[in-house]
Amino acid sequence: MAAPQGFQPFVPASESRPEFSVRAILLGGIFGLLFGAVTVYVGLRAGLTVAASIPIAVLSISVLRALGRASILENNIVQTTGNAGQSIAAGVIFTLPALIFLGFDLEYIRIFMLALLGGWLGVLFMIPLRRQLIVEEHGNLTYPEGTACADVLIAGERGGSFASRVFFGLGLGALYTLFQNENLLSAWPSTPNYEPKWLPGAAIRAEATPEYLGVGYIIGPRIAGTLFAGGIISWLVVMPAIHFFGAHYPGAIYPGTVPISQMSPSDLWRVYIRPMGAGAVAASGLITLLRTMPTIVGALRAGVKTIGRNAATDRSLRTERDIPMNIVLLGSALLVLSIFLFLTFKPVPGAYTGWLANLAAALLILVFGFLFVTVSSRIVGLIGSSANPISGMTIATIMATAAIFLVKGWTAPAFGALAIMIGGVVCIAAANAGDTSQDLKTGFIIGATPWKQQLAVMVGVVVSVFSIGVTLNAMNKGLETFTPMKQPIAFNVSAPPDGVQVQQQHFARQRFLLTKADNSTEFVEGGQYELLNALGSTTLPDGKYLYNPQTGKIEVQWIQGIGSEKAAAPQGRLMATVINGILSRKLPWGLVFLGVFLVLAVEVLGVRSLSFAVGAYLSIGTTLAMFCGGIVRWMVDRAVAKAGGDAEETSSEISPGSLYASGLIAAGGVMGLTGVAIKLYEAATGHELHLWFAEGSPIYGLLQHQSISIVAFLLLAFSLYYFARKPLNNK
Repeated sequence: MAAPQGFQPFVPASESRPEFSVRAILLGGIFGLLFGAVTVYVGLRAGLTVAASIPIAVLSISVLRALGRASILENNIVQTTGNAGQSIAAGVIFTLPALIFLGFDLEYIRIFMLALLGGWLGVLFMIPLRRQLIVEEHGNLTYPEGTACADVLIAGERGGSFASRVFFGLGLGALYTLFQNENLLSAWPSTPNYEPKWLPGAAIRAEATPEYLGVGYIIGPRIAGTLFAGGIISWLVVMPAIHFFGAHYPGAIYPGTVPISQMSPSDLWRVYIRPMGAGAVAASGLITLLRTMPTIVGALRAGVKTIGRNAATDRSLRTERDIPMNIVLLGSALLVLSIFLFLTFKPVPGAYTGWLANLAAALLILVFGFLFVTVSSRIVGLIGSSANPISGMTIATIMATAAIFLVKGWTAPAFGALAIMIGGVVCIAAANAGDTSQDLKTGFIIGATPWKQQLAVMVGVVVSVFSIGVTLNAMNKGLETFTPMKQPIAFNVSAPPDGVQVQQQHFARQRFLLTKADNSTEFVEGGQYELLNALGSTTLPDGKYLYNPQTGKIEVQWIQGIGSEKAAAPQGRLMATVINGILSRKLPWGLVFLGVFLVLAVEVLGVRSLSFAVGAYLSIGTTLAMFCGGIVRWMVDRAVAKAGGDAEETSSEISPGSLYASGLIAAGGVMGLTGVAIKLYEAATGHELHLWFAEGSPIYGLLQHQSISIVAFLLLAFSLYYFARKPLNNK
């Protein structure tokens, strides 16, 4: 269907206004850095991401208005540039952490290059589709986020202002996090925790952070409740059952290394629930992919028919000019060549692959990248970016790639790393193409120049990848813990068991901070230890360990930040599980299939299982906090309905509650990363910073009651309820 005959953009094609200005690109770049970092922080912890285009547009209207008269087209360039950070970050955190779970290091240059190349591929592959999807199917494909963003920009051009609600969320969220975060002042317990003696093995806890509260509000009570239901099953049903049946057995039960009777709830989650949760997420991802397969096939067929139609478009109109097709084709070819060269000359340390495998990887990226960019660009027009089955497309890519590698006999760990990089580039390209489509729909409605928007996205990709790589590595190191083994394990380093290898003869860290069982800490010299890596072993759970040659025992477990309870990264764990299941076939299959059949049971009940599966994998501390945000949303919806208000006011992405929640998310992410930076400083210098009252002082003892944390979180939740009910001051 063509665009409606009488459709006219807000800014006519014959009119020229400031658009691709220096200040718009600079401000968009700043937002790209900020929201890219925040998306990494929140996404690794919560297991999901939220759209950034609306908050960026709202903030841009306010900032550029303060700097002088700004055009609607400039504000659109700001949100287009800044939104690239969110989409690239989402693609990165869903895939590349799997390299850590496979036992490899995640280098900054690798994150940077894969994110850059994947992001640019997503833009270039989407350009030939723009005319058909955005213009000719204007009546069919709604692109909900893009249309909502256009509404915000048009309202701002007419004098409306929404930014105060975002700034309130930023201010109160930052102040709250300053006192709450355990890496900052830690004025009260950051995670209230209750372990009932009448149900051994269970725990009820909530990471009382503003970002979880905000995410829960935005996703709503239904999804937040489904996530929490998964947490209830894992933490209040399965873990107590494991303790009940296993606590009487005197030995360790695989994949554990100590008796269950000696395990805390966090230990049970790490050893037994994570493999079960990975199986659940894998099964639900495949079910989601199969469910959307008719839509995907239809999107692919319609998308292929549109290729090349832009060449026949009347390019005399400003609003019809894309980046020329010869540049698109040449750029795409150069990007695929760059991927081949990067994989060949900069392989993952310890995972070298030959030129033939790297050439195959580049061609697979070309095929799957174009396939899923086409699907993603169309499907987000039907169901929105938040429902885009990116993880399902990535699973399909990785499964197909791993199956090809298996047939070829390429089953060494290095090929697992190569498969993850293929899936990573495809995932980043598809995620960025979907958000680029939303941005171009916004531009079509307001009358933007397409080639300027496409160039702005590419600039946003370049800028945002700097902060994405830094944030990913900072969280991996800043949230890590070194803990003594509950029972040191005798180890013969000259004949290591299957699945365990010596990675460093002398641990590269000069010193590390050892966290003891009583939560006291001390710095320990690292050079005296050897670093071991366990992957698919029957004697050690997957992970890294420090072996002391003097005692002949494994004495310390190194729990890296990504994959820990603080940054669980469920999608990355899923990708690693799929790779291991196909190439090495070394998994705790009983636990994996337990998760698979749990998801099947949920599907039989008529519940969409993906949110449930992610909730079953995450810590209940994460899902309970998000559920609190969902409850606030439910209370606001009921209050608005009773008052006779429009039900869409609270479901809209530009409702007062969603804007305030966006401010809470940004504040929690920025302040949380500040705390991570402090931990990195302590690790680098060997000096712990004490920013609050000394332990043992009367005030410290008074504030460390869990009730203080609960009351503070309830007050923050009330502020969300209050500002969600308070109408926007908008004419």
